[in-house]
Amino acid sequence: MRDAVRRIVEATVRAAPPAPAAPPSPAPVGARAPDIVARPAIAIGADHGGFALKEAIRRGLEEQGYAVRDCGTTSDAPVDYPDFAHAVARLVADGTCGAGIVVDGAGIGSAMAANKVPGVRAAPCYDLSTARNSREHNHANVLTLGARLVGTGLALDIVAEWLATPWGPGRHAARVDKITDIERRYSKPAAGDGSR
Repeated sequence: MRDAVRRIVEATVRAAPPAPAAPPSPAPVGARAPDIVARPAIAIGADHGGFALKEAIRRGLEEQGYAVRDCGTTSDAPVDYPDFAHAVARLVADGTCGAGIVVDGAGIGSAMAANKVPGVRAAPCYDLSTARNSREHNHANVLTLGARLVGTGLALDIVAEWLATPWGPGRHAARVDKITDIERRYSKPAAGDGSR
């Protein structure tokens, strides 16, 4: 028995990958991260209930090399979440930012407001599974979070998972196309625009 255990341990040690190389020395202060060009700018906003969590998320994104467009709010003084959800959604819809994150008390109202902007697919997420699903299956481009429902650690994990999950092709893309078709069917032309 001991010989069998010894052989298994030796085989495992031989098959183990080599130890990772020492991490590269840090870049000089002010130097850009090498992959920052590949990272899209992210719009972020919150109402007063989501202000503290928004700040934690903003710091985390910046530490990872993301360019962040902060749409406010700048304190925990009472404000209205639709204003900030709309500001984030517009930056995503017009292509200024590749993704958006909005934080309010529950994440629901901001999703509803952001989804009124054509081209935006906002999803409230409360765990890693809903984060993955909203991206892969629904091609969500705005994440909404409820600061009263998820703690900071979980929220940061949700953001990381959401950003890391690619959009799914095939049947998922076809279903998102149907969502876009519904949006077009009910969109009203802008004032002064005679087209429809």
